[in-house]
Amino acid sequence: QLPLVESGGGSVQPGGSLRLSCDASGFASDHYAIGWFRQTLTKEREGVSCVGANVDNADYAESVKGRFTISTDNAKKMTYLQMNDLKIEDTGVYYCAAKWGSYFRNCEENDFAFWGRGTQVTVSS
Repeated sequence: QLPLVESGGGSVQPGGSLRLSCDASGFASDHYAIGWFRQTLTKEREGVSCVGANVDNADYAESVKGRFTISTDNAKKMTYLQMNDLKIEDTGVYYCAAKWGSYFRNCEENDFAFWGRGTQVTVSS
């Protein structure tokens, strides 16, 4: 079983919504932080949102604040990214990543050692 599996990607029109899921049930530890990252056509992979074991330890990229919400179900080892009011520039491959420890300091890919394979999000009219 892969340690991290993303799902929920798809195609929507601008203004639409999607919810991404990250299944970390294959991750060996119960103490981890999760990050969502994306690779778009115009930017290098960037952090979208990260969360620790406690949702009080969460962060968002400026470009998604107010539109995206990260949440967790620790009992199921699931992390979700609710994406509302999607824009064309949100199009890309979204990756779930994990790091040891219940907290994160920086929502940057170099801090996360374990990665899923990604799920495609396409926003187009």
